Amino acid sequence: MRRIRAGDFDLFVFEGTGLAVGLAAILGRMLFGRPYVFSSGDAVSPFLTARMKIGAPVFAVYERLLYRCCSGFIGWTPYLVGRALTLGARAGVTVPGWAPYTAVSDERLAARLRIRRQLGIPEDAIVFGIVGTLNWSKRWRYCYGAELIRAALQAGTAPYVLIVGDGTGLEHLRKLAGENLDKSILLPGRVSREHVPEYLAAIDVGSLPQSVDQVGSFRYTTKLSEYRLAALPFVTTRIPMSYDLDRGDIWRLPGWAPWSDEFVAALAALMKGLTHDQVTARRAAVGAEDVFSKPAQIERATVFLNDIILSLKS
Repeated sequence: MRRIRAGDFDLFVFEGTGLAVGLAAILGRMLFGRPYVFSSGDAVSPFLTARMKIGAPVFAVYERLLYRCCSGFIGWTPYLVGRALTLGARAGVTVPGWAPYTAVSDERLAARLRIRRQLGIPEDAIVFGIVGTLNWSKRWRYCYGAELIRAALQAGTAPYVLIVGDGTGLEHLRKLAGENLDKSILLPGRVSREHVPEYLAAIDVGSLPQSVDQVGSFRYTTKLSEYRLAALPFVTTRIPMSYDLDRGDIWRLPGWAPWSDEFVAALAALMKGLTHDQVTARRAAVGAEDVFSKPAQIERATVFLNDIILSLKS
């Protein structure tokens, strides 16, 4: 608040919608007339309400104030930009993000073989997997990867499942895997960011779990850019992104959420019937998309912010 009050800047720009920075920005605009732009990858009120239902009315007011008081909004998806404009933002631009590493296609095969040997995965096995933080939800009894384990167990003749990451859900996943742990279901834990591409190379089908609701339907998630860079086809729910950005590399399954029985059953059926030829065909459809081009995103975000600064000075 001291920095905002001082006003020694042209524009206050921040990432995320946490209450501390958000309230400071709103108050700074109301009390001192300081302009701000913020960026988000989530629909604010639905996201917060999913964690604390009792606060729904307060969160709804907070989100509207964030948009109405801002000079512009940077959304991770066009759906979020549309929401922001509808709720009062003056301007908006989509910047979905990019993978934090570059493509290493020449090294992909070597990395694939190395990681598979390290984990004891046969070279000809079909591997379903995900890399991410494993935060356990008590409400849904779920974290990333749980859908893969449940589907694999339901499939019976389970494919290999590789879930890379750490968090409160890791122990739950180990228990869920049961006697298949360290056999067909592998949970190596956390790996450093620079090694993530190597583990993605060892996977044949990625999982991009999102709920088809007011939280998940607005998202792309950072995994999408990483999967595309790794030429990794993936399975997901029927969220808008699964239609809008489908290049033939997406298995779009029914079920309102990755923890729903319908989705798990559909995933189990896919696991049972999937062939190497099908995986190869889907992988061939993957390509780097202009929407995830880092230079293009930086350029348009820069133009957007400069236009806002110019409009404030005019």
